[in-house]
Amino acid sequence: MADTDRTAPPTTAGTSAASAASPWAREPAAGRVLLDRRFAWQGREVAWAAFGSGPPLVFCHGTPWSSWLWEPYARALAAEFTVHLWDMPGYGASSKDPDHAVDLGVQGEVLAALLEHWRPSWAASEGASEDRPEEGPGAGSGGGVAPHVVAHDYGGAVSLRAALLHGARFASLCLVDVVALRPWGSPYFSLVREHADVFTRTPATVHRGALEAYVRTAAHRPLSDADLDALVTPWTGPEGQAAFYRQIAQADERYTAELEPLLGALDVPTRVLWGAEDTWIPADRAQRLADALPRADARLVPGAGHLVQLDAPVALAVELQRWLSARAGDAATE
Repeated sequence: MADTDRTAPPTTAGTSAASAASPWAREPAAGRVLLDRRFAWQGREVAWAAFGSGPPLVFCHGTPWSSWLWEPYARALAAEFTVHLWDMPGYGASSKDPDHAVDLGVQGEVLAALLEHWRPSWAASEGASEDRPEEGPGAGSGGGVAPHVVAHDYGGAVSLRAALLHGARFASLCLVDVVALRPWGSPYFSLVREHADVFTRTPATVHRGALEAYVRTAAHRPLSDADLDALVTPWTGPEGQAAFYRQIAQADERYTAELEPLLGALDVPTRVLWGAEDTWIPADRAQRLADALPRADARLVPGAGHLVQLDAPVALAVELQRWLSARAGDAATE
């Protein structure tokens, strides 16, 4: 396990949370953050980047997305936090070897390994000790510096598995329209999962049309052409199309079934945020999930669907900044 790209991470000028909603934030130019580092793990290459200053903050994306969805929010919060973006293996800029599993079990292990890889730099910057005792599953106190984590969609199950099954420790957790409680998966998702071998052979133009229609259903408001293209294009071409159907074929509710009886042990301050108009994972899951976690509360984001990052960017930016600033303040007074 090694960081195979030693290029220095990009830096970001301080911005306000509200700037996450600015049109420039979605343009690929204008100094866009690139995932310029690589972490080697069991034959895979995980693309990642870190920038900003302050307590560590890790964003986890879902499916069929990538770190692109979180980039404007990471930029806005980089004035207060050292932000980490990464693409799961099989997604975005990370490796897409057809022989490598990309299921939720693997992704939880990858995140736990990444956090351990990053931890020495956090400890060095904070002057923290690495050998203090831990205080419980996922707990941010003890054992050195722990990151704040913000997760969307699949990233919810990935972060929860990292904490509850692989010993990862968080300072706080913000779960945004996440996969965590059964059942999950849209009707189209379930159909593809059952017939992935057939869908993989779909002609490229048909595949793109179906993919665009599918992605549009994740948003409550119409997606711009630029946003739709950014979300869809990584899953086109021979490699991207195969990777798209592979990750759906390997989706399995057993990975969240393993988590459900363990949720009560997660001793971490948690905020559950949900788009009130989410048709992929209904908003009633927000309170159900918060009730299952001992230190959680739930809030709905009006006028937003599953792609809350694009549907309600200002509201989400404000929610994230308030939550994270309060958690950082709590840590400062301990």
